[in-house]
Order: sequence, then C-alpha cells, then structure tokens
Amino acid sequence: MTDRLTRLYVLVVAVLVFVVTWAAVAARPWATGKPDPRLAALAQRERQLRADARLVQQIVAVRSSVYRSALAQRSRQTGATRSLAAVSAAPAPAVRVVNLPPLTITRTS
Repeated sequence: MTDRLTRLYVLVVAVLVFVVTWAAVAARPWATGKPDPRLAALAQRERQLRADARLVQQIVAVRSSVYRSALAQRSRQTGATRSLAAVSAAPAPAVRVVNLPPLTITRTS
C-alpha cells in the first residue's frame, strides 16, 4: 500500500513539474522583443497632444480673464448709465388707442 501511494505522489509531482516547466518555456522570459514602432508613435502623439492641451488651457485662461475684466467694466458703465437715466428720465407718455378709418377704399366690380 505504501508503494502505490508513493507512486501516486511521484506521478502527481511529475505532472505538476511538467506543467510548470511548460508554462515557463511558453512564457519565454529570455526573449526580448523589438519595441513596436506604433507604440512609440502613439506615445509621441500623446506627448504632442498634452503639450497642445496645455497651450490651449493657457490661451483660454488669458482670454477668460480679459473677458471677465471687460465684462466687469461694461457692467459698471451700464450700471452708471442706468442710474443716470433713472434719475433724469421723464415719465413715459400714456398710451392711447385710436380707431381710424382705412386709408384706401377698394371697390370690386
């Protein structure tokens, strides 16, 4: 009985060693592949796009600050104009509804 059990353990260990060796050989850790030129081009394109995005963000920040300052200045001007107009504005005339006869008379034959 001990002999059969030992044989079984040896067989299981041999199969396990075979599978692990097969996986290690299939992985080929010693092989170094050439870098893919498409990946290098993709990385270069990504760097270029990131640089462009930073430039665009800087331009947008400058333009928005200029816009905000111009908007604040216009708001101050319109506020001053409205307050001046409110002080010096005369009351609006009352609206009258007038019924006039038509300007032309058409006759059909």
